[in-house]
Amino acid sequence: QVQLVESGGGLVQAGGSLRLSCAASGLTFRSYSMGWFRPAPGKEREFVASISWSGGSTDYADSVKGRFTIPRDNAKNTVALQMNSLKPEDSAVYYCAADFRTRVPSSWKVVNYWGQGTQVTVSS
Repeated sequence: QVQLVESGGGLVQAGGSLRLSCAASGLTFRSYSMGWFRPAPGKEREFVASISWSGGSTDYADSVKGRFTIPRDNAKNTVALQMNSLKPEDSAVYYCAADFRTRVPSSWKVVNYWGQGTQVTVSS
């Protein structure tokens, strides 16, 4: 049974930083691309960031490029989302995603596995 468990959410002031973590079990972690999504107006979930199974390739939404990074540790079966220079509009529930394709699809509807989400609130 695949499980993705997020942690690290919380309340932070605008301009601050937060690091989310996702611990994976029940799958061969190094064989999966990993990603993060969050809800957006008109979308149940929008793509935030992804990283390939090897860690050699990353993608970011334009809205977070230059502020967020997505490191992974295949030895610990974890992926993180380092969020810097946070803005109030970054407030959302952040969901960890795992997909057996080379890259996590930008369309949330076809992603293989999801975590339960962790809340991030950025105050102005």
